[in-house]
Amino acid sequence: MFQIECLSLCLRGTVDWMNKGNSMATKIMMPKLSDTMEEGVILKWVRKEGEKVKQGETLVEIESDKADMELEAYDSGVLRKIVVPEGGKAAIGALIAVIGGPDEDISGLLGDTAAPAKPVSTEKPKEEPQKETTKATPPSPTPVAATIAPPTKPADGRTKASPLAKRLAQDHHVDIAGVTGSGPQGRVIKRDIEGALSASTPAAAAPQRTYAAGTAEDVALSPIRKTIAKRMTESKTSAPHFYVTVEADMEPATTFREQLNIASESKISFTDIIIKATASALIRHPQVNATYLGDTMKQYHYIHMAVAVALDEGLVTPIIRNCEQKGIGAINADLRDLAERARNRKLKPEEYTGATFTISNLGMFGVEDFIAIINPPEGAILAIGSIIEKPVVKQGAIVVGHTMKMTLSSDHRIIDGAVAARFLQDLKKLLENPASLAL
Repeated sequence: MFQIECLSLCLRGTVDWMNKGNSMATKIMMPKLSDTMEEGVILKWVRKEGEKVKQGETLVEIESDKADMELEAYDSGVLRKIVVPEGGKAAIGALIAVIGGPDEDISGLLGDTAAPAKPVSTEKPKEEPQKETTKATPPSPTPVAATIAPPTKPADGRTKASPLAKRLAQDHHVDIAGVTGSGPQGRVIKRDIEGALSASTPAAAAPQRTYAAGTAEDVALSPIRKTIAKRMTESKTSAPHFYVTVEADMEPATTFREQLNIASESKISFTDIIIKATASALIRHPQVNATYLGDTMKQYHYIHMAVAVALDEGLVTPIIRNCEQKGIGAINADLRDLAERARNRKLKPEEYTGATFTISNLGMFGVEDFIAIINPPEGAILAIGSIIEKPVVKQGAIVVGHTMKMTLSSDHRIIDGAVAARFLQDLKKLLENPASLAL
C-alpha cells in the first residue's frame, strides 16, 4: 500500500465546480503542493476512466519538487476523463481530470483544455544500436531481490524509479533493476518496492553497474533538482552575497556533548548543539534573522531553523520551528524525525516552508570549510565545516586542539559586515562556553 503521508487536498483553488441541473461535474486541478512547486508529475492514477470514485479515497499520486503526495477525491462520482496521463506533467491549476455523473455531458469542461505534457519516451530510434548496460545497487551483505518476472527494460538500459522508491530500495538492499514498475512507463514506485519486500527471498549480491568506455548519458533533472537550480540561480544573481568566516574552539562543546549523552537516552549530535547555539545568537541579532522586502525588511523574533538534508536527487530543508524555545533534547528529537521523513519524501508542506534561517553542515563529510548560497527569502545561511584536530596556541604553548570553521553568507542589502561579524562572534562564544545553552 502506498503509505505516504496523505494530504486531504480539499482546497477551494484545487477543485472547481460546475452545476448542470441535478448533477454536478468536478474539475480536478493540479494542486500546489509546495511554495516552490510550478508543475507536478502524475505518478499513478489509482482509479481508471469509467470507475466509480468515493469522496475521500485516493484518486491520484503526484510527484512535486519536495515530496510524493496522494490527492484525494473531493466528491463522489465516476472518473469520466483523465486529462493528464501517468508520467505526464501539468502546471499548477491545470486540469488533470473530471469527475461527474455516468451520463453527464462534460464536453463544456474539456473544450478549451490545452494538450497535456506527454510522458517522455524512453525508446531509441530503431536504427540506433542498443548498448548493454547493467543497472544494480552496490553489493550488500544481505541483499534481497524480488521473486517476480524481470521487467521490460527501457532502451537505454536504465531503470526509472521515483525518489521514494530509490530510497526504500537502498534502505532495504533491494535490487531496483529486478523490480517491475507499475508507474508510468514502467517506473518503479514505492508500492512496487514494498511488494518486492513482501515477496522477496535472499539472493546473491548484484554486480556494480558498469559503463562502456568513452560513453555518456543524459540524466533527466528531478523536480527537486529543477527547483534547486532555479532558486539558487535567482538567489545568487539577485542577492549581493558576502561571506564572513570564524573558527571556534570546539573542545568545550565536545566535553559538553559527552556530558549530555551520559544524561540523555538519545545520542546528541554536534548539529543539535550548533542549532541551539545559532538560535540563541539569532535572538540577540534579529538583523541576521531577516528577509529583504524591497522598501522594508522583516526581522523575526522567533527562529524557524531550516536544516539542509542531502538526498540522492538534491537537498531538502525541513524546519525545526521555534528553536529559541526548545532545549537541545527537543531539537534532537525534531531533527531526527524530520530528517528521516525528508529522506522518505514524507514531509508535509508546512514542514519545509516558512524558515527564517538555514544551517548547512558538511562536517560529517570531512569538509573543512565552504560557503553556501542563501535560501530565499531568508537573508543569511550558515555553513558548518568539520571539527579538525590541529596544533593551536593556548596560554603561550602549542597544544593539540579541535577547531571548527563557520561561514555566514549574508544578503548585503539588509546585513552589513559588522552585523555579520558580531553575530558570529556571539555564536563562537556560545560554542566555546556551551553550559549557557542548558540554562
